[in-house]
Amino acid sequence: MKTAIKDLKALDQKYVWHPFTQMRDWTDEEILVIDRAEDCYLIDTEDRRYIDGVSSLWCNVHGHQIKKINQAVKDQLDKVAHSTFLGLSNVPAVLLAKKLIQSAPRGLARVFYSDSGSEAMEIALKMAYQYWQVRKNPRPKKNKFVHLELAYHGDTIGSVSVGGIDLFHQVYKPLLFETYSAFSPYCYRCKFGLKKESCKRECFQELEHLVAKHHEELVAIVVEPLVQGAAGMIDQPSGYLTKIRELADRYDVLLICDEVATGFGRTGTMFACDQESVTPDIMAVAKGITGGYLPLAATLVKEKIYEAFLGDYGEFKAFFHGHTYTANPLACAAALANLEIFEEDKTLETLQPKIALMKHRLEKIRALKHVGDVRQVGFMAGIELVRDKSTKKPYDLTEKRGIGVCKRARKYGVIMRPLGNVIVLMPPLGIAENLLEELLNVTEKCIREETESSGHC
Repeated sequence: MKTAIKDLKALDQKYVWHPFTQMRDWTDEEILVIDRAEDCYLIDTEDRRYIDGVSSLWCNVHGHQIKKINQAVKDQLDKVAHSTFLGLSNVPAVLLAKKLIQSAPRGLARVFYSDSGSEAMEIALKMAYQYWQVRKNPRPKKNKFVHLELAYHGDTIGSVSVGGIDLFHQVYKPLLFETYSAFSPYCYRCKFGLKKESCKRECFQELEHLVAKHHEELVAIVVEPLVQGAAGMIDQPSGYLTKIRELADRYDVLLICDEVATGFGRTGTMFACDQESVTPDIMAVAKGITGGYLPLAATLVKEKIYEAFLGDYGEFKAFFHGHTYTANPLACAAALANLEIFEEDKTLETLQPKIALMKHRLEKIRALKHVGDVRQVGFMAGIELVRDKSTKKPYDLTEKRGIGVCKRARKYGVIMRPLGNVIVLMPPLGIAENLLEELLNVTEKCIREETESSGHC
């Protein structure tokens, strides 16, 4: 017997604790229960359809109910749903590892599986630290990381330690390990008061100074390539990632790239690193790896990292990390099908006109009275709302302007989720151009309603 909608909402309110949500505000009006999905639509329990404007938190790639991925999961289910990856292997995990290395930046050679982006980054940090301790010429003094100040790399203690968004991380400061933090290249709100077109990358110079001063104790530079997602879609100047790679090489420091959000086509190439032909020493991937179907993540490393952990059993140099569902066969089967679709449907090629369309329409949105900045990298975009465009004065977060825009969007059949005052647009790569147009039209309309209507200016 189907549970009544009002009963589902009541049960949710009584038993569920939602992530990144102030549950005191979780009223009956707020609750939207998704029942099913198709193409690029989510459909709720009242049969209302919504364009999935944020790819179900940045992970859906080709859309929902994709036949090839559905069939891959069903076929695998007829074989085995799960077996441990500790001391055993499985067919889809092995085949996927080969596919990932073939798709990744040249030079990455080994795949370590996990369950989420946070864990993939936690693994990257632990591997990088242990690498300097167990390699043939150990560097035991290397025990610190450097990262960008507005970084977000996940919610585990290690990944939070290399994060820098106080709203998410401040409360956990006593639990975190010490790191060095460098300015983020936030061009719209440049700390040096400079213009993107004429600056001399002063933000990079601070990072360069930190690495030069502390390189003897630095394990790695940790960075989200091209764009800092959770910080508000903050895009980096051209060549910034290349300079970081050169800096890491110059001072014998590892480079860890977090491609959890940017990977699998989000920036217009398979990985963001591809756009500057950069190969990190360690790269974390998740989100889009299964096309948005099942939890899976991976940490990819160069062969030199892997080889440092090889030794006799009694040396105990193995990497002691792993969880119950590591390399789950169902998830790996979905990921394999996802990557095959990229090839068969030429996903990256067909994406380019949609990136251009988004860029064109965002320029119109940029002109709105309370839009301070528009940032786009491929199919990732952020629209920053401000109280005063001329002074760049932001809205106070307690006004919940971003939330207000997204609430309005639901009335027009669009699901979005803001990052504070930044409206995020990150639809599935497979979205049709007419739906993309509709998404952008609704976004513009809702920004106008929220910021320009009477009493909201």
